[in-house]
Amino acid sequence: MKKTTVFLLLLLSIFFSNSSLAQDYLDPVKWKVTVEKEKDNRYNILMTATIDEGWHTYSQKQFGEEFEGPIPTEFSYNDSETTFKLLGPTSEPDITPVYDPVFELDVVYFSDKVTFIQPIEVINSEGLKITAEVYYSVCDEEKCLPPETKTFELDLASGTSGVSSEEITSEDLDITVALTLDLKGMDRFEPAEKEEKGLWTIFLLGFLGGLIALLTPCVFPMIPLTVSFFTKSAKNKQNGIANAVMYGAFIFLIYVLLSLPFHLLDSLDPEILNSISTNVTLNVIFFTIFMVFAFSFFGYYEITLPQSWSAKMDSKATSIGGMVGIFFMALTLAIVSFSCTGPILGSLLGGSLSSDGGAMQLTFGMGGFGLALALPFALFALFPNWLNSLPRSGGWLNTVKVVLGFIEVALAFKFLSNADLVEHWGLLKREIFIAIWIVCALGLALYLFGFIRFPHDGPKTKRIPKGNLLVGIMSIAFLLYLTPGLTNTKYANLKLLSGFPPPLFYSLYDKGLEMESIRDFDEALELAKASGKPIMIDFTGWACVNCRKMEEQVWTIPEINKIISEKYVLVSLYVDDREELPEDQKFNFLKPTGGVKKIKTVGDKWATFQTVNFKNNSQPYYILLDTELNLLNKPVGYTPDTEVYRVWLETGLENFNVESKGPN
Repeated sequence: MKKTTVFLLLLLSIFFSNSSLAQDYLDPVKWKVTVEKEKDNRYNILMTATIDEGWHTYSQKQFGEEFEGPIPTEFSYNDSETTFKLLGPTSEPDITPVYDPVFELDVVYFSDKVTFIQPIEVINSEGLKITAEVYYSVCDEEKCLPPETKTFELDLASGTSGVSSEEITSEDLDITVALTLDLKGMDRFEPAEKEEKGLWTIFLLGFLGGLIALLTPCVFPMIPLTVSFFTKSAKNKQNGIANAVMYGAFIFLIYVLLSLPFHLLDSLDPEILNSISTNVTLNVIFFTIFMVFAFSFFGYYEITLPQSWSAKMDSKATSIGGMVGIFFMALTLAIVSFSCTGPILGSLLGGSLSSDGGAMQLTFGMGGFGLALALPFALFALFPNWLNSLPRSGGWLNTVKVVLGFIEVALAFKFLSNADLVEHWGLLKREIFIAIWIVCALGLALYLFGFIRFPHDGPKTKRIPKGNLLVGIMSIAFLLYLTPGLTNTKYANLKLLSGFPPPLFYSLYDKGLEMESIRDFDEALELAKASGKPIMIDFTGWACVNCRKMEEQVWTIPEINKIISEKYVLVSLYVDDREELPEDQKFNFLKPTGGVKKIKTVGDKWATFQTVNFKNNSQPYYILLDTELNLLNKPVGYTPDTEVYRVWLETGLENFNVESKGPN
């Protein structure tokens, strides 16, 4: 029987390593361990980790108390008084710590490649066997993997190493049978797919921003002037049209080129844009800049780039002529219109840097913005009669600027909120943030209805313009929508603004959203059978950043909290729990990627449980099951979209009700 078990489990391991279902098993770190002689009987053990793009592993430094921060890397060696001794601790590159807002600690992590060095002194080289063991964890922006232990046997003569392995016996593998579930319904659901933000959505948002910029006093009057210049100064009509179209193309190109430096930053460090978006100092600077821009829009002062810049560009456009001259004319427009386009571009920049797409999203956004600015010059050159239909410049352009000013104030507090959440200052709790937005909406409505005036406004008219009336009513409607957000009711979750205000748990009210979970699957299964509820498995880790994000920002949503706590039996299985298993429960596991993993701790057990049954080794990872082990929905990982996560939970409940009723 035992030989049959070993054979079946070996087949299972081969199936994992070759089946398409093994695609979710990740192994993003490759280790190379060598020995180099320094002098005499002194050597250096060099342990180099090559890390896949987007992943990182942590320093040897302990971050806070146990379970307070990510898992540090640990090294151990078989040194003794008779063979060799260690000369000091294992060294690592000196990296500046980065503040982690989830753990609320300064942490150090390594990306791409890192080499750890352990100097040793050999006492007796005859028959010497050096064993180096590394214990480490690895994470990316969405998930963490269970901690790994890898052991290397070093050959002093050749300086090379091999992965240490042990003979596998049936006794070692029997426990795996106890961890294997008779799952049903795996073929009914597609594997979880990573949700990617649409670049074209960002492009359209940038295009919308460009259309808004067209309606500002810095840009709008330039359209007929520039088009008339090209059509009248050209040798013929075709030449004038070609020049105007080229002018528009250069405008588009200039704004795309502005995003290129961020691609350089992104290639140097793939996580730098995310670091920028969570940097407290930069978020406070963005807040200050946006407030300065807002009061400029209100008309209290004018912000422009140095006049010498635009004068120099204009002189080059005039003196050079041709395509190069047209390019400098486009560059002059970009500089002259900065006081109006700058705040809109700032919003685009801030939004792109705080999202997952980074530099590529920024390029698409800037491209959309540049295209919206460029199109009128090309279209009006092709159809010059359209110029007669353009409204005349006047006070309405200043109204557009003031409206943008109120929007800038609202967006400014979003950046301050980012800093407040990271540092936990408690300045902008959710209700205070929403109250500020309500004040902005009210101020905008009062301005449009003529109750508030700003320095550049003309004489007050007796009748409110239709445009003012329409936007003012929309502003009041938005104010009314925001008002429930000040309450401690089920209506406080403003779904249309998800991601803008601080999360529901960052509140002036005590939401009472704490949940308790079971830590053992068998215990959870028994409780589910007794209560008649389905099971929700939460594969998590003490040091998993995105596990904490889900618990703090998604599970605290009242609707989601109620579903999990009342409708499911929640079992949280920690894959990095280092509590030792009893001796009779320890075993070796054949990993899908090859090699043997020693199962010695509670975390090892649940990590293997996840890999064997669900062909996945990343966290967070969520599974919905009934008591007959029917899968109720496709497993999902990090899902920050609260609405998507709520629907996923409710679909599982619907499928559970169908399964529990059975065939009619």
